[in-house]
Amino acid sequence: VQLQAFGGGLVQAGGSLTLSCGASGSTSSINVMGWYRQAPGKERELVAVITRKGGTNYGDSVQGRFGISRDNAKNTVSLQMNSLKPEDTAVYYCSALVGGYIYWGQGTEVTVSS
Repeated sequence: VQLQAFGGGLVQAGGSLTLSCGASGSTSSINVMGWYRQAPGKERELVAVITRKGGTNYGDSVQGRFGISRDNAKNTVSLQMNSLKPEDTAVYYCSALVGGYIYWGQGTEVTVSS
């Protein structure tokens, strides 16, 4: 499975940004897709994940501000980020869970200025 993420950039606090990720390869075997992020000097953390059937789980820090969606036919997952804060600044990684293995995309950088 290969993952390609798009949509990072620079945005002011309070603004919005949408990240998208496309999967290729053995996509029929993907169960959960989602997003994680890693800020400088910090560990990678959960942002949001979504199952093939649409079940979702969000990290506490983004609950109520971010929304994850998935198109199984197109093998894509998107992350709508609203009310962005400077602490949302990080490299965001798309992920795909196949069996017990997590595939990672290359990361896309999001910078939120105050």
